[in-house]
Amino acid sequence: MDDVRVFVFFIIILLLGTCSASAPNFILLFADDLGFGDLGCYGHPSSLTPNLDRLAAGGLRFTDFYCTSPVCSPSRASLLTGRYQTRSGIYPGVLYPGSIGGLPLNETTIAEVLKPLGYATAAMGKWHLGVGANGMFLPTNQGFDQYLGIPYSHDMGPCWNLTCFPPDVKCFGLCDLATVTVPLVFNEVIKQQPVDFLDLERAYSDFATNFISSSAMKKQPFFLYYPSHHTHYPQYAGPGAAGRSLRGPFGDALLEFDNTIGNLLATLEKTGVINNTLIFFTADNGPELMRMSRGGNAGSLKCGKGTTYDGGMREPAIAYWPGTIRPGVTRELASTLDILPTIVSLAGAKLPLVMLDGVDMTEMLVNKGKSKRETMMFYPTNPSEKYGLFALRLGKYKAHFYTQGATHSATVPDQDCPASAVLKAHDPPLIFDLEADPSEHYPLPVLKKPDLQALLEKIKKVKEQFEGSMVFGESQISKGEDPNLEPCCNPDCNPKPGCCRC
Repeated sequence: MDDVRVFVFFIIILLLGTCSASAPNFILLFADDLGFGDLGCYGHPSSLTPNLDRLAAGGLRFTDFYCTSPVCSPSRASLLTGRYQTRSGIYPGVLYPGSIGGLPLNETTIAEVLKPLGYATAAMGKWHLGVGANGMFLPTNQGFDQYLGIPYSHDMGPCWNLTCFPPDVKCFGLCDLATVTVPLVFNEVIKQQPVDFLDLERAYSDFATNFISSSAMKKQPFFLYYPSHHTHYPQYAGPGAAGRSLRGPFGDALLEFDNTIGNLLATLEKTGVINNTLIFFTADNGPELMRMSRGGNAGSLKCGKGTTYDGGMREPAIAYWPGTIRPGVTRELASTLDILPTIVSLAGAKLPLVMLDGVDMTEMLVNKGKSKRETMMFYPTNPSEKYGLFALRLGKYKAHFYTQGATHSATVPDQDCPASAVLKAHDPPLIFDLEADPSEHYPLPVLKKPDLQALLEKIKKVKEQFEGSMVFGESQISKGEDPNLEPCCNPDCNPKPGCCRC
C-alpha cells in the first residue's frame, strides 16, 4: 500500500511540473501618430509592414481598439497605468523638454507591478512622460531597470525637420535656436546630443536584442516597452529603410519600425522564448492629417489626431502569442487601459490599490471570448471638469456631447476636422451606429424615433455615473516649464543651449 501511495504522489508531482509554465514575457509595441488605415494588414495598399502583417496573421487583430487621448503624453500615461489621464494629471496637451511636471511617481506603471515578481524591465524609444529635475520622471524612476531613448517627441528640438545646425544645414520650417538639440538618454545619462537619427533604430535594435538575450540566458521573465518615434512627423529612416518603401518618407519610417520588430522576433526565436512571450502592438493616437501624405491615414474613420472622432482615437491593435492566442479577428471593444490588468492577470501579479479604468482581456485573448468592456470614454486634448466627457461609446453606439476640430486634423475635405470647426455642444448628443456607420457621418434621428429614447436615457445614465466617479488629478502640464530643466549633456557650459553637445 505504501508503494502505491509513493507512486501516486510521484505521478501528481510529475503532472504538476508538466502543467506549470514559467512566467510569461511581455513586449509592448507602441507606434506614434499611426492611423487606423496605415498598416497593410488593415488595408493600406502601399505600406510595407511584413513583420506587423506576420503578427496580425498569426495573432488576434482588433477592429475596435481605442487609446484614451488624441495626443501623445496623456495616451502614454493611460497605457502604463490603466487609468484615464485625468486621474493622473497628464493634461491638458503634452509635456515638453523643460516641463516641471511629469507622470506622478505615486502612479503605478506596468513595470512596477511586474518588478515584485522578479521581472527584468526595460524601455526604449519615446517616453514623453516627463524628465523633470535630475531626471526624476524618467523610466528608471517608474519601474524600468534600463532605458534608452529620447525622453520626448523627436520634433521638440530647435527645428521641426530635425536638422537646424547653422551654418552647416539649412533649416526648412520653424526653427528656435533657444531650444536644446534632441538628446539620446541611457538610463539617466545623456549618451549623445544631438542624437544621430539615422543610427537610432540600430541602437534600439541592439539594446532590445541584448536585453532579451540576457534575460533569456538568466531564465528571468522580462517586460520590454518600445514606444517608437515612428511614424510621428518629421519622418526619418536609416539606410536599412530609406527609399525602400512605395510610400515615401512616411512609408520608410514605418518600414524601419517594422524592421526593428522583425529583429525582436528573430531574437525571441533564437533564444527559444517566443512561445512564452505575449507581443502586443498598438498606437498612441490617430494620424496627423495636417501633414497630408506625411501624416498617416485613418482609413474609413472620421478626422484624426487632436479630435475625439474615431479617427483620432481608434487604433490598429494586434496580440500575438504563438500556441496561446489563436489567429483571428475580434470585434470586441478594448482599450490601452486594459493592457495593465491583462498583464497583471497573466503574470499573477497584484493590481495597484487605486481606481483602475481598465479590464482584464485574458478571456478575449486566449479563448476569443467576450470583452468585459462595455463602454469607452472620450476626453479632448484639454479635458476639464466644466465640460466633462466629449463623447462616450456604449456597445456599438457612440454619442458626442461636444465636437471640435483640431489643427492636427487640418487639410482634409471634411469640415468637421480642422481647427475652424469650433467647439459645439450637442443636446441631445449626436449618436452614431459605428457598425453601420464607422465614419460617423449619419447621426441617428433620436428625437424622431421613440425606440431610440431608451438608448439615449441609458447613455446619459452611464455618462452621469462615470463622471461621478472621476476625480481629476492635479494637472502636471499646467505646472509650466523651466528652461533649466531641458536636458543638457554639459550642464555647466556656456552659452546655452548651443553648448549642449556631446
